[in-house]
Order: sequence, then structure tokens, then C-alpha cells
Amino acid sequence: MNAILVAEDADERALLTAVLQRVGLSILLDGDFDHALREWPGRPADLALVATGGELTGALRRLRGLSAAPVVVLTDGGDEAEQVRLLEAGADLVLARPYSSRLLVAQLRALMRRSSRVPSIGLPSMRVGNLSLDPATRVVTVTGGPQQRLTQLEFRLLYTLMLHRGQILPPDAIVEQVWGYTAEGNRDLVRSLVNRLRAKVEVEPRHPHYILTIPGAGYAFGVVDPEA
Repeated sequence: MNAILVAEDADERALLTAVLQRVGLSILLDGDFDHALREWPGRPADLALVATGGELTGALRRLRGLSAAPVVVLTDGGDEAEQVRLLEAGADLVLARPYSSRLLVAQLRALMRRSSRVPSIGLPSMRVGNLSLDPATRVVTVTGGPQQRLTQLEFRLLYTLMLHRGQILPPDAIVEQVWGYTAEGNRDLVRSLVNRLRAKVEVEPRHPHYILTIPGAGYAFGVVDPEA
């Protein structure tokens, strides 16, 4: 399993490298969070540890559009408002310096244990109509079409919608189920993921048959009567 470490200070980078190694993670180093995000599709990680200054809320939201991996942010101050902003933007843990490396190891291990809200191993295959989903391989197949391998987030979204077929899920509920944290105001995040999933499972993504938008309410799998 891999971790991306974004750290500006060389001494802190060495300390955090040792921490991540104790957790059992391989390390991908990067000195710039924005660069790490641009490279993320080609080198995804199971955890991100960010120890850098500057405004991070925008970058955290972009990362949440790419992955549900746990994100830990280390900051200089103990300002409560800043910590709340970082958590609402997608961080799973915010720690102010100075911090205990021993405690950080334990916290990272706990995050890794709880990082998968929708596990793929051991789940049964699902089939609804002409669409089938294999959780073991994250492959979705629509009868007559090619197999499509889903990203982790795409799989979590489709599995959640299929599991709750016949129900309308509001965006906040989808964020909690797919990304694994509670936050409001993430309609754009959900919309972007829905569009990517539709491109893989719908014959005509602009006229979806499986992943439906229920105006003013949320999303659903299959035909749903919003008045029901």
C-alpha cells in the first residue's frame, strides 16, 4: 500500500517518512500538493499525508474528487476555525505542530483500518437488468457492450446506488457512503463522479437509463417514481 507524503521541510519529511514506514506504507514523495494532485491519476495512493503551508481547502476538495483515501494534514497553528475548514474540505485528521510521532503512527493505522466504507473483497456480484457488477474486480458489464473497469470511487458509487435501488439518495448521503465522511455542499463533487460513471455504463450518458438524476432530491439506480 502506498502513501503520498507532501512535506516542505527536510527534517520533518525525514521524520514523517519514518512514521509512514512504521505504518507499513510505501512512500511517494512530493514537495507540492498541487503537483501531487496532477500526478494522482497515474500514481494513486492509499493515504495522503500533507505537511505544507498555504491554503489547502481547494486542493483537498480536488483530491476528494479523485479518491476516498484518508488524508491527514499537519498545520502550524491550533486555530479551530482553520481545522474545521480543512475537515469540511475533506481532511480526515488535522494535527497541529508539535505532534507525537508515536501517536501519529497509531492514528494512521486506525485510519487505514477504517478507510474502506464499501469493501470490494467478499461482496457478491450484483445484476440488475442488463447491468452486472463484479466487486472482486470492480468490472461492470452491460449486455452487448464491453467490460469496463471502475475506479474505487466509481465502484463505490455504483455499488451504493445498486444496493439502494428503488431509493433516492441525496448528495450528502452519497458523500458519506462513497467518500466516507460527513460534509455538506458537495453537489459538484457528486455530480462530477456521476458523470464519469455514466460515461462507462450508459449507452447515451446524456439520456441515462441506469444512473438517474431526481431533480431537487438526488440520484437513484433504475426507474424511480419521485412521488413515491
